[in-house]
Amino acid sequence: MFLGIDLGTSEVKLLLLDGEGHIVGTAGSALTLSSPEPLWSEQNPADWWRATGDAVSKLRAAHPVAFAAVRGIGLSGQMHGAVLLGEADTVLRPAILWNDGRSHAECAELTAAAPRLHDIAGNLAMPGFTAPKLLWVKKHEPEVFERVKSVLLPKDWLRLQLCGDKVSDPSDAAGTLWLDVARRDWSDELLAACGLTRAQMPRLVEANQPSGILKPELAKAWGLGPEVVIAGGAGDNAASAIGIGATQPGDGFISLGTSGVLFVVNDRYRPNPASAVHAFCHALPQRWHQMSVMLSAASCFKWFCNLVGADEAALLAELSPNDSAVNRPIFLPYLAGERTPHNDPFAPGVFHGLKAQTTRADCTYAVLEGVAFGLADGLDALRAAGTEVHQLSLVGGGSRSHFWAQLIADTLQVDIVLHTGSEAGGALGAARLGWLAAGGAVDAVCTRPPVAALFSPDPQRHARLAPRLARFRDLYQRLKGA
Repeated sequence: MFLGIDLGTSEVKLLLLDGEGHIVGTAGSALTLSSPEPLWSEQNPADWWRATGDAVSKLRAAHPVAFAAVRGIGLSGQMHGAVLLGEADTVLRPAILWNDGRSHAECAELTAAAPRLHDIAGNLAMPGFTAPKLLWVKKHEPEVFERVKSVLLPKDWLRLQLCGDKVSDPSDAAGTLWLDVARRDWSDELLAACGLTRAQMPRLVEANQPSGILKPELAKAWGLGPEVVIAGGAGDNAASAIGIGATQPGDGFISLGTSGVLFVVNDRYRPNPASAVHAFCHALPQRWHQMSVMLSAASCFKWFCNLVGADEAALLAELSPNDSAVNRPIFLPYLAGERTPHNDPFAPGVFHGLKAQTTRADCTYAVLEGVAFGLADGLDALRAAGTEVHQLSLVGGGSRSHFWAQLIADTLQVDIVLHTGSEAGGALGAARLGWLAAGGAVDAVCTRPPVAALFSPDPQRHARLAPRLARFRDLYQRLKGA
């Protein structure tokens, strides 16, 4: 048995996988965000550990025999977060998360201080990345910065609790702006630009390689054997790719989680920061990937559900695939600013074109469509970077909606594939990485799950969407210039 631990923004999710690749069970524990100032997004790492323990208890209670047979653990996690540790590995302040926008000024400072940043890191400096966050702390909380002995990414802080080792992997580390992405190693040049050294960084292992052994006291408390290996693990999107078998060049997927990600595997390092496209390491050696990211995706739908006091199922039931979208409002899904292609932490979320006749269903549709349009912007950016795709898997919580899947297919003009267990996302990939670290072979472990549904684009629906997409893009430009 193999255990995947996925540290998301809204939940810690665990998944138990057997030696045949079948999902035995899952469990989760919710997390909350703190936003004490505008643009801020923080979490207390101690809450991650409490949620992990709670999820372990649930999964162990539901599947006691299977859980006791776990011999490998893999980790997946929200990328870019900054966990700052002092003496005795004390957490110095709440973790600053990936969707935190406070460090926009520091992005310009980093770019000026590190002229080769784009070549080495393969990405623009954006507030979401880890390096600008540390420059912000250095400027605004100098007493904290002076005490920093180690900087860990969220999943790697969980690893520290699990095995006592400070380790990261290239896929997650690539999102810090401190990694030489082509060489898959820390860049002393980029670290120095932030007043840091590699002594403050965790050591690096590949995502599918062992990184440590579960602490004996934890193994005993959880009813596990004495030699449970912990894999290097991966950033959430690279782990999701492993979960749906996206390992070869040209393989790709869309993740509809808190954020919206379009991910395509490459056989070499192919940076194109000018389009706000991310070039990161993949979760397997000698593999890289390009990625576009929108900061709010399924979270937009969750926000709207809370706003109108209805659940997702009730809102989706009000939609008809044959309804005309012509008179419905346009929705800009920038509830936390935007990354690809705008790199604009101040981009606002907007309903445009509301009328007295506008219904709740009209607004529901607009939210789903706005996210699809944001993904279309991301796909255009990837195409400008030389990547072409014709089929994409759909993963994450948003993949539960067939209406949304068809809308995305019609908008992007690519086939959208749902796999069995696709909502498992990074947790499944994490469990597979645990399996690989325990001795599994890539070809046997990283298979594609069975296809549950295929959504092909409809040319007529795409033609109806095209003018609305043009209005969507024009609206952002007009608001930006206002």
